[in-house]
Amino acid sequence: MRQHKLALCKHHFLEWIPAQTERFIKKYEMFTRYQKILVAVSGGKDSLSLWDILIKLGYQVDGLYIGLGIGDEGGYSDLSRQMCENFSRERGQKLHIIDIKRKYGETLPQIAQRTRRGKNKACSVCGLTKRHVMNQVSKNFNYDVLVTGHNLDDEAAVLFGNTLHWAGDFMIRQAPVLPATPGFTRKAKPLCRFYEKEMAAYAILSGIEYIYEECPYSIGSTSIYYKQQLNRLEHNNPGEKLRFYLHFLKAKESGLFVLPDEISQDLHECSNCGQPTSADGICSFCRMFDQIEGMI
Repeated sequence: MRQHKLALCKHHFLEWIPAQTERFIKKYEMFTRYQKILVAVSGGKDSLSLWDILIKLGYQVDGLYIGLGIGDEGGYSDLSRQMCENFSRERGQKLHIIDIKRKYGETLPQIAQRTRRGKNKACSVCGLTKRHVMNQVSKNFNYDVLVTGHNLDDEAAVLFGNTLHWAGDFMIRQAPVLPATPGFTRKAKPLCRFYEKEMAAYAILSGIEYIYEECPYSIGSTSIYYKQQLNRLEHNNPGEKLRFYLHFLKAKESGLFVLPDEISQDLHECSNCGQPTSADGICSFCRMFDQIEGMI
């Protein structure tokens, strides 16, 4: 691992990853062993590895899988669900499964086709839907913290894109931890300082079965393009992605980005689903369904 000036054998690597995860959890005060944790799993290497790590570290953690209905029968969504079910069954862990078609009447691709969300609308609808469902499940089942498997490559790509466009509102909210607010569960990203390659190595060396295919809708996405550019920087300067992200967090600590009080407090309940929203009347998730003929 040139980025850390470190080389480890399999045995010590599988000790190092959980130990570092525990260090990040404590450093950013993400959660404690007395809290109920919900991990969002997709069937991929990062989320399943995170679940595995938290189990080994002794945390109270259940899984949440959201079936989006992507691909034909036996395709992407079916395979990813199978990976999550296999993982939870083999380890005797609880897994919540929310099927979008069963819950809302259509698959995510069908919903996306009938919205007016513009370019890359499948990804836009997917993100909006997953955020809504994750928060809903975590609140309904009284989880203290919702955790996701975002790795350093994910976080650096998001930061890179937001910096290019000076998307201040998004940069303000990017952090390893988002505190709980009325209606929103606390969120944490324990893998935010691990490279994607490190998590892939952990999954393979741990014998975790995961889906290798990328979501078909991610092909050609801007996030993949940003990752490619950052990988070029990383190749010539090992550790560049980590420095980019850590310097951003340090800048936030020094007060470079401050969330105005009027923005942070301007929330009320959606008149339709009851979840918090800053919009008048109903939230953006419910408003999306208002745009679809024959729904709501």
